[in-house]
Amino acid sequence: MNYGIKLKELRTSELLTQKDIANILSISRSTYKDYELQIKIIPINHLNILCNYFHISIDYLLGLTSIKQYKNQKDNFSYDIFANRLKELRKGNKLTQENLANILNTTHSVISDYENKKKIISTPFLYTICKKYNISADYLLGKINDPKYLR
Repeated sequence: MNYGIKLKELRTSELLTQKDIANILSISRSTYKDYELQIKIIPINHLNILCNYFHISIDYLLGLTSIKQYKNQKDNFSYDIFANRLKELRKGNKLTQENLANILNTTHSVISDYENKKKIISTPFLYTICKKYNISADYLLGKINDPKYLR
């Protein structure tokens, strides 16, 4: 996962400072700097805000595809759609919550929380699932309906 370089490229191509982006996200400049350097992991909600701002897909920013933007891409992700699609992906691959938790090096209660809409997935877990199962992050998050699988 190497979104830091793309964040910097996008920011500098628009002649924006780190402070400008921090203001867009309502965070400190140093927090944004840590996202760009990948010292801190950027949360999904901040990824979404930046992808909307730059008119790009989450898949593109995470380096999962070279497609910059999908047709009919929605601005917001959906907890409901994500929870259902994660469960569908897990069951389609014949995984229990425990199996998926082991793949992500977490606990089954974390997977349960995702599937029960108690919290949104962390960026590294989303990236790992997308890479392992060749599935779109934008699709999982409900920002698009097609394509489901990455090309």
